[in-house]
Amino acid sequence: MKRITTIFSLVMVVALVGLSCKDKASSKIVADNVDNASNRDAAQKNLPIMSFETSEHDFGTIAQGTPQETLFKFTNTGNAPLIITNATSSCGCTVPEYPKNTPIAPGESGELLVKFNGSGQNQVTKTITVTANTQKGSEILRIKAFVNPKDAVQQQAGPVK
Repeated sequence: MKRITTIFSLVMVVALVGLSCKDKASSKIVADNVDNASNRDAAQKNLPIMSFETSEHDFGTIAQGTPQETLFKFTNTGNAPLIITNATSSCGCTVPEYPKNTPIAPGESGELLVKFNGSGQNQVTKTITVTANTQKGSEILRIKAFVNPKDAVQQQAGPVK
């Protein structure tokens, strides 16, 4: 008798679960949610594009400790306002200054000032990472210089006697 009751209970549970899952999923879709989702997806396709005139600057040969500055000019060539949220360098000797809390409209330009304190020796390369609301999320800029030590004696070209 216990087996029959157990089998009957299992059959009832399976039947109830089977009937409750027969609802059509398409009847549960809310049209307003579909419209909101398609509007959101269309808005996400509108992104700013940060186009730099040049992404690298060479200061050439400089004396150690001689401060240097350069401007990286860029234009928002996308179709949404560009917002720069941060700019960091690979070293404390390089300080980027960017337009803060200022959206740059499509077609407009801006400048990013990079200050380098002239530290290091020989060939020096530093990177600046600009974080913005672009598709990639960040842009990479580079500065480089050949830094001569302050106390270095200028040698003349030619054979040594």
